[in-house]
Amino acid sequence: MSIATISAVLTGDLVASRTAGNDRVDAAIDALSAAAIAFGDDHHTALRFTRHRGDGWQVHLSDPSLILIAGLWFLARLRAADLGVDTRISIGTGPVDSTGTLDLSDANGPAFHRSGDGLDQMPRRRRLVMAGDGIGPWQDAVADLADGLSVGWTAAQAEAVSHALSPRGTTHEAIAARLGITRQAVQSRLAAAGMAHLQGALDAFRAHHYGEPT
Repeated sequence: MSIATISAVLTGDLVASRTAGNDRVDAAIDALSAAAIAFGDDHHTALRFTRHRGDGWQVHLSDPSLILIAGLWFLARLRAADLGVDTRISIGTGPVDSTGTLDLSDANGPAFHRSGDGLDQMPRRRRLVMAGDGIGPWQDAVADLADGLSVGWTAAQAEAVSHALSPRGTTHEAIAARLGITRQAVQSRLAAAGMAHLQGALDAFRAHHYGEPT
């Protein structure tokens, strides 16, 4: 399917997958796949999660305004799985020539190229980068800051963050009910994760205009 408007592609791979072992790699990919399904359900879109190259994965996001939420979502969901495995994520925006047939393995277009190139060129200290249509230095700088916050998340904090990122009842009371903990515990976990500092950035990305295909 050809898409003439701006969309986004997230391409990721697991960090230090060779030392993690096949079982943990498979569990991490399963956690990311489940995260993609949940994100799609939350935002009424199909991400077409595709595993590639053993420890790699990719999704297509039709709404580019969700790129920061999506990047943090996948980081949070994998950290919450508490597998001791992290992922790198490169986000590319732009037009898409094809989203593939059965999955994204034969997809093509500028958004896919930018996402893949970004992963190949990612600095060693980064876990989240972005480039493409509508993405300038400040957007990638914000992604760098968000990346820096996420590195310090515990599994419990990441679990709370993932619930806070979901549009389904994001009050502290609702999150507490889902997790079976107190509202105060939710507040403590989100505060330690820096969620309050991320909210303005998330809102700015949602309101940003990503332009026309170039």
